[in-house]
Amino acid sequence: MPKNTPEKILRIFSPLRDLVANHFLGFKSVEKRLILLLLPLALLAGCNDPAEKRAEVSLPAVQVQTETLELSDVPFQVEVAGTLKAVEHAMISSRVSGQIVKLPVRIGSQVKSGDLLVELSAAEINAKLRRAETQLAQVRRNFERETKLLEAQASTPEKVKTLNEQVAMAEAGYREAKAMLDYTRIRAPFAATVTRKLAEVGDLAAPGSPLLQLENSAALEVLIQVPEALSQGLVLDEELPVTIPAAGVALQAAIREISPTVDPATRTTQVKLTLPDNRALRSGQFARVALPDRKAKTLLVPASALVLNGQMEQVFVAVEGRAQLRLVRSGTHHGEQVEILSGLEAGDRVVVDAVSRLHDGQPLEIVAVGQEK
Repeated sequence: MPKNTPEKILRIFSPLRDLVANHFLGFKSVEKRLILLLLPLALLAGCNDPAEKRAEVSLPAVQVQTETLELSDVPFQVEVAGTLKAVEHAMISSRVSGQIVKLPVRIGSQVKSGDLLVELSAAEINAKLRRAETQLAQVRRNFERETKLLEAQASTPEKVKTLNEQVAMAEAGYREAKAMLDYTRIRAPFAATVTRKLAEVGDLAAPGSPLLQLENSAALEVLIQVPEALSQGLVLDEELPVTIPAAGVALQAAIREISPTVDPATRTTQVKLTLPDNRALRSGQFARVALPDRKAKTLLVPASALVLNGQMEQVFVAVEGRAQLRLVRSGTHHGEQVEILSGLEAGDRVVVDAVSRLHDGQPLEIVAVGQEK
């Protein structure tokens, strides 16, 4: 039977409407309007022929392999920011006051242990050293003279003892003056590179004021601040994943040092990790360190089961012998497995291969893993 169009229905309804309106003259206007409104809707509903349905397209069966989903333990990780630093580093400063007369290094200079870094003027210290030498020589002569007189019984043991003590005091003064003179020549404590230069020739060096910074870049470490809740599970020599984005380096670093205290301001614990030798790394670079936090139950599917369709992620599930399309939201990748955050449940049979050839509702022929198709 041909399908009636809305135009035909309206042409049929016009005389019928007039007939019904005349028949229901005794009804109130509100009831009449309601009947006239519902009548065309009833006619339109009756025009759809339930027999006229689109014939379903017959799709061939596809052999696939499936995997039943189960909840798996997946470790969660927390990343903290860190900074690369040299294991051996020192801020060089003076122990005595004096004007800088020599500064034979610059930024980037390579120095060996014992090399001269800074020399200060030492006129005053030289004068003190000469005076200490003179005093020491004088008391030694007096001590030797009184010792000979004591042998000749021309002196007393008490006087010799007093002179001996004066010799010891003079020797201490001489050693102090000599040490002060040595302080005017500052030398490298270890082989390193000059990374900062904070003074120039002619500047006045004061005790404790920084002059140079040295770093031995041959051995680097990562310095991180770990939240106190996560620091409890860390142990010495444990290896953690470290990423240095600027150098494009990802490696494992062992924990070398864990501070026994917690910073009351930040509630963090300082942790140091030793890095293996790598020429691409430099002191001061930014690093990310992954800390193991906890394990949680989640669903994992093989990466081959995930289909990307534009911005949508799809997975086919075997339901009663047919492929059923599911929209999912994925999470972290764990090797060849992908975490599924939503769209699937434990117990679903996920199609793990041939997903690019499947359509929603297509018949499936499930084969065992390893079985020839």
